[in-house]
Amino acid sequence: MTTQLLNAAIRKDIRRFLKEDDLARNLYYTSRLPMDEVHCEIYFKSDLVIAGLPFFFEVFQSLLGEKISCGQFLKHEGAYFSKTSVPKITFNLPFGVALTGERIALNLLQRCSSIATHTKKFVDKSEKYKIAILDTRKTLPGYRAFDKYAVRTGGGQNHRFGQADVWMAKDNHKAFFGGLKGAIDFFKSVGSFYSPVVVEIHDLKEFSDALKLGVKHVMLDNFSPADVQVALAEKPEGMTFEISGGITLESIDKYLIKGVDAISIGSLTYGAPPVDISFKYSR
Repeated sequence: MTTQLLNAAIRKDIRRFLKEDDLARNLYYTSRLPMDEVHCEIYFKSDLVIAGLPFFFEVFQSLLGEKISCGQFLKHEGAYFSKTSVPKITFNLPFGVALTGERIALNLLQRCSSIATHTKKFVDKSEKYKIAILDTRKTLPGYRAFDKYAVRTGGGQNHRFGQADVWMAKDNHKAFFGGLKGAIDFFKSVGSFYSPVVVEIHDLKEFSDALKLGVKHVMLDNFSPADVQVALAEKPEGMTFEISGGITLESIDKYLIKGVDAISIGSLTYGAPPVDISFKYSR
């Protein structure tokens, strides 16, 4: 990925982030910032998977109004960095540009790297079982594209970007439409021919009902490992099994069972432990 591949929507988001800092209100301050060139270095103070470098550099490109030569650094996207690493990402910027953009650039880099690092820990546990690690729609509003990009950079896969990507019959749908069949019938009535329906299943009785209705994709929500095993014994060919419901790094090992296709984890995006990255510059 290069900054040239960032689409107009992402660039618009970054300009919005810069506008939020409200520097245009104080033209005296911004006009007085020296534009002498400074040497910039990114330091990693945590062990991490780095993600978000294209967004980091796009902040400064937006302020500078011209392309920054950063392609040699984007090869590090998705790479592991140790907190003992010496700075490997160094570049030059005008002082005023570096100072104005550093907080927003770092916020994006740290958030994306936090999510990618957290995701990679789950992927490292699951990949030998060929079980996909999925994110959810539990993202910070306005940051979904960034959050889901970070999950992919960490080795995970994206579930749904929006509600209409895949129809999902959840507990509230079933409660309103009178049960599992009513919810499925509703989604079939509003979906296109190729739109699949994923059904959230809460117990073995409901799983049995889903089998009778010919459901192809089930999300076993808050199932115990023992109940997952029982359901797997009845899993027909062509059915997709997704596990969900508060799966953590401590509990995931119990769900790494042959026959499970994916595990969705909301905390990839809402609960990733923060990583520490420092941005320093000198004359």
